[in-house]
Amino acid sequence: MPVNKRSKFRGTRTCGGGTHKNRRGAGNRGGRGAAGWRDHNFTRWYLLGKTEGKHGFVSKISVTYEVLDIGDIDQMIPDLVARGIATESGDVITLDAAKIGVEKVLGGGKVTRKLAVTAENFSASAVAKIEAMGGTAQTSE
Repeated sequence: MPVNKRSKFRGTRTCGGGTHKNRRGAGNRGGRGAAGWRDHNFTRWYLLGKTEGKHGFVSKISVTYEVLDIGDIDQMIPDLVARGIATESGDVITLDAAKIGVEKVLGGGKVTRKLAVTAENFSASAVAKIEAMGGTAQTSE
């Protein structure tokens, strides 16, 4: 006695597929390639994350920066000093943000040390937090 359909239909002409003319061609699978993705194959394409048309735009004149919050930099200071990326002289820690791949320093987080940071750009809140602790924020040109 067969335990599954596959072995049950072995040796028969159509293996349970109806007449021998069935299961031919691409019509059996709903078309070739992306056919029917808006109607009978929609669920498959939706679950794969496919979308239709254009979504949004990309400005040709926009400027993107590699950014990092000053609070994250403050937490990274012990590791950066140990690696030799930042230097510590007295109570001031000097860091060039370009060495860690940061172009703009943002003002998120807390500053707990006196920092002398050099970067291409700073947000106003980052400069305020650095200077509130007695540090300096210098732009590199």
